[in-house]
Amino acid sequence: MSIEILAHEIGKIAQNDGDHATAISRLSLHRRSARTAPMHCIYGLGLGITAQGAKQVTLGEQVIAYAPGQSLLTAVDLPVVAHVTQADLARPFLGMMLRFDAGALLPLASELALAPLPREQSPCAMSLSPLEAPLLDALIRLVRLLHEPQLMGTLAPLVEREIMVRLLCGPHGPYLRQLLSAGSPSHQIARAMSWLKQHFSGEVRINELAALVHMSPSTFRQHFRSLTGMSPVQYQRQLRLQEARQLMLNQALDAASTAARVGYESASQFSRDYRQLFGAPPQRDIKRMQQTPSGDPAALGI
Repeated sequence: MSIEILAHEIGKIAQNDGDHATAISRLSLHRRSARTAPMHCIYGLGLGITAQGAKQVTLGEQVIAYAPGQSLLTAVDLPVVAHVTQADLARPFLGMMLRFDAGALLPLASELALAPLPREQSPCAMSLSPLEAPLLDALIRLVRLLHEPQLMGTLAPLVEREIMVRLLCGPHGPYLRQLLSAGSPSHQIARAMSWLKQHFSGEVRINELAALVHMSPSTFRQHFRSLTGMSPVQYQRQLRLQEARQLMLNQALDAASTAARVGYESASQFSRDYRQLFGAPPQRDIKRMQQTPSGDPAALGI
């Protein structure tokens, strides 16, 4: 099997530019016929594959460029900036995203009885690795199942399970297992991130958040930045602004109403933060987004 075969299979389904949901609920396919502008979005737990073209993802100060033959695993919800860097009409960007459920990964990790993680293993919420042949084969089989609806319901969960097992046992495994290991610093930070995602509109009190995961405030800040590339307050701010953008884009709310909905007490501070992150004030940015549907900020993991 080769990455060109995966690109061919994706291209047969994603025939037009955009982000294509599929009958396999956790699988989406993506196509772009030109390079795209940098886009702020949230990457969740999942595996991103570039089958044709190239892409760049920025997390904090970390810049990750990945092309065919590489796979990008995101282990927790992360605000990133992503854009397609190589694509044209003759050879469009073709990619796929397979999302995972941590609840399904955890029992698999226990069943596999893998060797303990080395103590010096550095935390990493996003990892890039060469796409190994057995994993590539499984991904191709998963996409091909979209042409076999009578078999898809039975076989797709089995292939998805195989993919998760191969990830846990492969180069991405240590980083993924680190987030699943109860009691590890990375697991505790992931818990705090989950709490922040659910309560992003409230005030962040670092001492209380650190106590929630049984860390001192200084240790908590250190581990949080090490894993995400940003502080807890910066992480919360990006969650608020991403949600604000979605509200204005999808529900036609004005900036002042949106600011209050996502937890801002000052509409002017909201506008300043919004412009700093997205490069334009709210009204102008939303107008731009409406004119460029292929740049939908809801698109994840392409």
